[in-house]
Amino acid sequence: MFQSKPIFFNNLVKTIGHDSPRSSTDSLVSDDLVLKIGRDSDSLIKKGRTNSDYKNDIDGVLANTNASSSSINTTNKARHHIPSSLMNIVGFDASISIPERNRSPKSLSRREYVELKTKEDVEANDGEKDDWVYRRSSSDDDHSKKKQSQKELLMTHDIDEDSEDSETERSLTLEAIPPLLVAVAWSVLAGSLLDIVKDWDSFVQVKELFILVPVLLNLKGNLEMNLASRMSTSANLGELDKPSVRNSLVFGNLSLLQVQALIVGAVAGIFSFVEGIVFHPHVNSYFESMMVVVASMLCSAMSSMIMGTFMCGLVILCRRYRINPDNIACPMASSLGDLITLVILSLCGQILLKLMHTFISTILFIIMALFIPYWVRHVRKNPYVRDLLLIGWSPLFLAMIISSMAGLVLEQYIEKYSGLALLTPVLTALSGNLGSIYASRISTRLHSNGLEENYRKSEITLFLIHLPIEILFLLLVWWFDMGHVHLTWSFCILYLFVSVICVGCSLVLAKKLTLWLWQHGYDPDNYCLPYLTAILDVIGTALLVLSYVALTNGKS
Repeated sequence: MFQSKPIFFNNLVKTIGHDSPRSSTDSLVSDDLVLKIGRDSDSLIKKGRTNSDYKNDIDGVLANTNASSSSINTTNKARHHIPSSLMNIVGFDASISIPERNRSPKSLSRREYVELKTKEDVEANDGEKDDWVYRRSSSDDDHSKKKQSQKELLMTHDIDEDSEDSETERSLTLEAIPPLLVAVAWSVLAGSLLDIVKDWDSFVQVKELFILVPVLLNLKGNLEMNLASRMSTSANLGELDKPSVRNSLVFGNLSLLQVQALIVGAVAGIFSFVEGIVFHPHVNSYFESMMVVVASMLCSAMSSMIMGTFMCGLVILCRRYRINPDNIACPMASSLGDLITLVILSLCGQILLKLMHTFISTILFIIMALFIPYWVRHVRKNPYVRDLLLIGWSPLFLAMIISSMAGLVLEQYIEKYSGLALLTPVLTALSGNLGSIYASRISTRLHSNGLEENYRKSEITLFLIHLPIEILFLLLVWWFDMGHVHLTWSFCILYLFVSVICVGCSLVLAKKLTLWLWQHGYDPDNYCLPYLTAILDVIGTALLVLSYVALTNGKS
């Protein structure tokens, strides 16, 4: 009817992976299975019991264990299964995933946490050389103490989980609001600066330079946001704690950023020049086209060096003072990067305009082109960023094409509706920044052994954050009469409604896109943010234009 006691017992020990006292895995089955069937070898085979009885016992254990370990990442490669020998013993085929022993306590479920802690305590008291079965053949008194210890650990872990959730919401709110406010201020300042420099000689005489502004800002912003997201993930994974690794990551990412900036600057200059010929036909000279390309490359290289250094330093400081850089880095990168890029582009345009009919622009173009292989060589030598040299280009250029649609819509209606030039950058920047924070947090969690973000609480917190910021922005516009915006109650309500839609779309897209990219083998730190910000540019601009059209038709 059933196997003899020694054979059954030996097979059972081998089955659950504890034939060695130094087993490298911590099996949830082991404790529960032995406690369920019996704590000593004499109780394993009871007179009159059949294989069916043992099968029912182990069925219950496996069901409880599977329920408690449902949070384990299903893609974990370090998965072990109960072999088919258990089927030969109890007459059924069973398998269960066994979590890795070296996983972080925060990543474990409540039951896993208790089992891991209890096992460590037993090993510490009994010694590493004690036999696994002998330790579980302890007295009833020891077993009751173990159960009491499990209850205490379970209660402590529950308290830690609750406090961690509340601390996460509080830290997200406190850490995200200041950079978002600063980002809105810098976006307004960048819009005001663009309103001033658009009358400069360089922008008046060379129309392609004005077309270059949104294209270059989009491409440059995506480069710096990708850098911020990568560095934030490295910081949260602890990779920046070791000086040698930190220095290699910083210098490698700055070298990679220079390669990307020079190539992106050249492409943006050529794209804006072609777009100017298509939509604003006029006679162009070689010197004029070279001036636009060189201005774009110079601006990209200089602003990337400034912003890259700033972002790396910011992330390192956040790590040192225990601030989550996911909540800060991306908004700072996008808004401050726009302002610095616009300042440098305006100055480069004015200087190159005076030298436009010389070969200075051509010489500068050759020098910057020769710097590309120089930076490529440094990147290829760096093991941390070597693989990034050939990936992540497609989302940058696709995002440029998508954002150009928003630019065409804005260009068509910017003169017709007053205030559109001021409101559009703030609306798209704020919704994009909230989405980038969310995407960066999810990406960090995915890189941390498959841990999951608390999606619901993060979405609610980020959604509620944007409302007071938008209201404060409208109050400042009304108080200082900024952008010649005629604010009415109907317009304010409609604008807030549009902002709610944009932020909702931003959070949904950030979650869906990040998870989709991860599931299909793409690193969200390099692919997600360009698509996200480009799509939001189109959505925000189109909805705001429709709002103006609706209000205008309503008045008429």
